[in-house]
Amino acid sequence: MWSCRTIGPIVDELHNELDGQAVIGKVDVDSNSDTPTKYGVRNIPTLLVFKNGEVVDKLVGAVPKSQILEKLQAHM
Repeated sequence: MWSCRTIGPIVDELHNELDGQAVIGKVDVDSNSDTPTKYGVRNIPTLLVFKNGEVVDKLVGAVPKSQILEKLQAHM
């Protein structure tokens, strides 16, 4: 079963692999409750893709690395 614990390492891998091409990070929604509210996040995990400070894409639920990479590359 996919969970945040499963997708977290994928996000870390992409952070390292795309260094210099994209800024990738994680937010602890328990400690930063204003952030999910601001972006309408209702399910965890949710991955938001930003471009020029605006959300341009979103993935909800645990998805495979290939799907995340595909979304990111579409906006790079």
